[in-house]
Amino acid sequence: MIILKSADLSRRRFTNIVVPVCEKKSVTSEAKLVALVDDALSLPEFEGKKDDALVRYSTGGIKAERLIFLGLGKAKQVEEEDLRKMAAKGVRRALELGQPKVAIVMPDIETLKIDRDRQVTAVIEGALMANHLYHRYRGKKERKVKPLSAIEVLIARNEVNRLRLVAEKAAAVVSGSLLARDFVTTAPMDKVPQKFAAMVEKSLEEVGVTVEIKDHKELAQMKFGAMLGVAMGSESPARLVVADYNPEGATKTVVLVGKGVTYDSGGLNLKPADGLKDMKSDMAGAAAVAGTLYNVGQLRPDVRVVGVMPLVENMPSGKALRVGDVLKSHSGKTIEVGNTDAEGRLILADALSWAAKTYKPDLMIDLATLTGACMVALGQDVAGVFANDDKLAKAIKLSSEKVHERCWPLPMPEDYKAMLKSDIADIANISGQRWGGSITAALFLSEFVGKSRWAHIDIAGPAFTRKDGPYTRPGGTGFGVRLICDLLFDEESALKL
Repeated sequence: MIILKSADLSRRRFTNIVVPVCEKKSVTSEAKLVALVDDALSLPEFEGKKDDALVRYSTGGIKAERLIFLGLGKAKQVEEEDLRKMAAKGVRRALELGQPKVAIVMPDIETLKIDRDRQVTAVIEGALMANHLYHRYRGKKERKVKPLSAIEVLIARNEVNRLRLVAEKAAAVVSGSLLARDFVTTAPMDKVPQKFAAMVEKSLEEVGVTVEIKDHKELAQMKFGAMLGVAMGSESPARLVVADYNPEGATKTVVLVGKGVTYDSGGLNLKPADGLKDMKSDMAGAAAVAGTLYNVGQLRPDVRVVGVMPLVENMPSGKALRVGDVLKSHSGKTIEVGNTDAEGRLILADALSWAAKTYKPDLMIDLATLTGACMVALGQDVAGVFANDDKLAKAIKLSSEKVHERCWPLPMPEDYKAMLKSDIADIANISGQRWGGSITAALFLSEFVGKSRWAHIDIAGPAFTRKDGPYTRPGGTGFGVRLICDLLFDEESALKL
């Protein structure tokens, strides 16, 4: 639970108070804290630099068990991500101490060059994401470590009422991101297409979003030949989840499409052992779309938002898709299969084509853990953006910087389409060359979006992590949810529908 409270430290008792400090400078004018901050800065081990931390049990008359001083660095250089990490570290420290609550002091409004709404949003995001624990598969002993029961953000009394809606929106957006994390972290045996579809349906119906699940028979009638081709090798049949938030009077429609390969063995082009261990995360695009629609149900914008999530399991068997097979997609285009491990683009081809024809959206964005090549180009922490509209690509990049779900625009040269030429079909699912794999994958998808204004976000790197960060733990990251929410629903977004 996140609560905005007046920063009155004289009348209340606290367990832990997190105090942000800039390099050699206090950023709070709270009288009882100023002297304590000055005292902390007088110690050689604490200068207020980034990553500096100091715990004090001598609280100078403040009724608190401990004060946790956390450095932000130079005041003029503090960014939203620094506030996000500061809040996360404060929560993590309280969790490590086995404490039930923490209070985080907001810097004075005039001390940082960041809009006040975004300061509060960043602090709440960092705190709530750090407080998230995934215990589904842990024993009783480990489950005793529980999330904090309350996180207070201490702010000037005259700001509390004005910023309450900001805080509620930030908390709502984080809830969708955490839902996506849980979906990705879930073991693959517990999220085969039928089970994952049911999980998404249950979550979205809680927030008033209409969900329809299409089974194998319906997909065959819809001529989803590429998607059903991928699903042939698995005993778990494919599902298409369509989530529709359609408010009365909406004049614009946004379609979000998420790749949902609930486990990717590579099919007959079987992945090596090291490549298999994280393949439960190959549905992170669908998870991000589900998380975003969960937020849409809470935020209730005046735009129609449709989430399309094709779900399959890519497995090897006697019935599996073969190299050399030719699939007929929903669009009518035939696709020669050059590699069964290039399956994500096949299921997206049908989903994109169907969504473009069905909804005629003003904007269509797909999110997919699509290519290892994108990770080679950009590393594990930055997603690649491909778009048929330069303004859209720039807007995505700007939103990605604000929420620190970083993206980088990449090109789609028209002449690279020649790499996808097939001798016997309309197009091949993989390039005949080694290089530019993320580009040719995006070019492949572009053949199925019709005239839609469209962007493809390749989240192969940042969707899953083995690292322990300030506000992420090993597993799904929820990448893309906060990004898309900022892009679509923030008043300062550069996107124009």
